[in-house]
Amino acid sequence: MTNGIHTCALLGRFDESTVGECASALLPFLRERGLTVLVQDTPAATRLGDLALPVSDAELTSRAQICFVIGGDGSMLYAARLIAASDIPVLGINRGRLGFLTDVMPQDMLQCVDDALAGRCARDARPLLEASLVEADGTTRTQLALNDVVLAKWETGRILDFETRVDGRFVNTHGGDGLVVASATGSTAYALSCGGPIVQPDLDVLVVVPICPHTLADRPVVISSRSTVTVLLHDRFDTRAQVTCDGVVFGELLPSSRLVIAPSAHRITLLHPPGYDYFRLLRSKLHWGRGADLQR
Repeated sequence: MTNGIHTCALLGRFDESTVGECASALLPFLRERGLTVLVQDTPAATRLGDLALPVSDAELTSRAQICFVIGGDGSMLYAARLIAASDIPVLGINRGRLGFLTDVMPQDMLQCVDDALAGRCARDARPLLEASLVEADGTTRTQLALNDVVLAKWETGRILDFETRVDGRFVNTHGGDGLVVASATGSTAYALSCGGPIVQPDLDVLVVVPICPHTLADRPVVISSRSTVTVLLHDRFDTRAQVTCDGVVFGELLPSSRLVIAPSAHRITLLHPPGYDYFRLLRSKLHWGRGADLQR
């Protein structure tokens, strides 16, 4: 039973052996259920044979009714940016390392795909961030992020001096290696390694976390997800700063420009297997509760 779904997208780095093996097992399964499988028209698509139809990104996002992603969280982050405007639900099959977003294990793949096609999966709408680099003349470039927007020093050994504002109100001046502005989804990514808190993903908050701050008083802050964060870089000797969105380089922040991080109008819908429990996921990925009396 496919619950009215007849076209799906399949994303992943198919030239990687573990991803290719999963795709080779999944494609016949999908075709047996009468689905047309769309993949991106890349050289790696030739590895899938005639069971998948290579198409442009525009055709993939306009035709697909559901998306299956094979890989790690990086592949899911890429998929989120690709299909953000298309309202296509996504099921992630983990062939990466931690897999906070790709929470289906390969051995459970076929059953979970069946559950997704039959509408038995839990739907989990996650908000995206929109980063804007605004130049002195008003020229603006934007990029989406599901996890985080990061300001980091670039090609210099010196710390960055910058200031932050929330909804136009001055917050702090900072000296350090940079800043992470993460969604609740991204709280378990770079922000966590910088000392930020783990945030339950259905909370409407952002986490603002300094990277290697030069003072112990510069601490992470949790703010409303409806807030707008503005970052201004101070003009200092040998200052160069780079902005990334979900680990992908967005551009350089200059002292004459500003970085603005605001809530996006777009959301991405993640599909979780029946019985999904976020805290069980945390225990699995972070190795919590290893005592026999704590297993649930």
